[in-house]
Amino acid sequence: MNGTRIAALGHYQPARVLTNEELAGMVDTSDEWIRTRVGIRTRHVAGPDEPVDELAAHAAAKALAAAGRAPQDVDLVLVATSTAVDRSPNTAARVAARLGMPSPAVMDVNVVCAGFTHALATADHAVRAGAARRALVIGADKMSDVTDWTDRTTCVLVGDGAGAAVVETCPEDEAPGIGPVLWGSVPEMGHAVRIEGTPARFAQEGQSVYRWATTQLPPFARRVCERAGLAPEDLAAVVLHQANLRIIEPLAEKLGAVRAVVARDVVDSGNTSAASIPLAFSKLVERGEIASGDPVLLFGFGGNLSYAGQVVRCP
Repeated sequence: MNGTRIAALGHYQPARVLTNEELAGMVDTSDEWIRTRVGIRTRHVAGPDEPVDELAAHAAAKALAAAGRAPQDVDLVLVATSTAVDRSPNTAARVAARLGMPSPAVMDVNVVCAGFTHALATADHAVRAGAARRALVIGADKMSDVTDWTDRTTCVLVGDGAGAAVVETCPEDEAPGIGPVLWGSVPEMGHAVRIEGTPARFAQEGQSVYRWATTQLPPFARRVCERAGLAPEDLAAVVLHQANLRIIEPLAEKLGAVRAVVARDVVDSGNTSAASIPLAFSKLVERGEIASGDPVLLFGFGGNLSYAGQVVRCP
C-alpha cells in the first residue's frame, strides 16, 4: 500500500465578526475577562441563512482549487461536524451536492473537537487500502447554533468556520505525508463536554477539561511523534485543537517542540470545534509560516474526552 499525503488545504469563515466588546453588551463579561481566561479577542459567527454544509463547501472548494483538482476527482467525502441540524441527508452528502460531485461515498464523523484528526486518519486508511482514490476531508462546525448566548461561561468561547484537506496517494518515490494516528478516549468522562438536549446546547466542565488536557495529553502527543519517527524538536509546527490559549500554550510547552510554530488561531477565531485544526493549519500555510514538506503535528481533543493526532507533511 502506498502512503498518502495532503495535497492542499482550504478554509472559510463567515464575514460577521463578533468582538469581546460586543459580547460585553450581551452578557456580564468584559474584554479583559475573556482575554485573561481564554485568550480570545474575536470570533466569526454565521447568519441564520448560512448552514454548516455551506461553510464546509466553501472550504472544500478552496482546497480543491489549491490542489488543482475538480470535484469529480474525489470519490470519498468525510465531514467532521457535531452541529448538523438534520440527520439525513448528512452534511457530507450536502457538500457533495453543492460541489456537483457525481457519486462519492459520503460520511459524517462526529467526534466533536477531535473530529478532523479522526476523519483524516479514516481517509488515510481508506486511500491506503484502495477503497478510495482521493478524499476530501472537512472539519466544519456552526457552534453559534448550539450556544446559549446568555451563558457567559460558554458563549465567549465559540466561533463558526470550516477547514478542508485533499488527501491522495503519494507518488511511489515520495515518503508518506500522513503519519500513523494515535487515537482514543475517556468514555466515563464524556459528560465533561456536551452538546445535548432539545434544543441542543453546548456545555462543559471547564476545570475538568483543562486538567485533563494539560496533564494527560502531552504524553499522547509525544507518542504521536514517536509513531512518525520524529522527536518533538523536529517539528516545524504544532496545530492543536484551538480550545483555549491557556490549554494550547502549556500543552505545546510540555510537548517540547522548541523550534515549532504554535498555531494560536483561537485568538481570532474562538473555538470552532472540528473546524479548528484545518482552519488554523490552512492559515499557517497561506501566510507562509511553514514550508512545503515541513513536519506538522496535528492533535485534536475534546468532546467524549476523545483525542487523535498524527504528524503530516505540509502541502
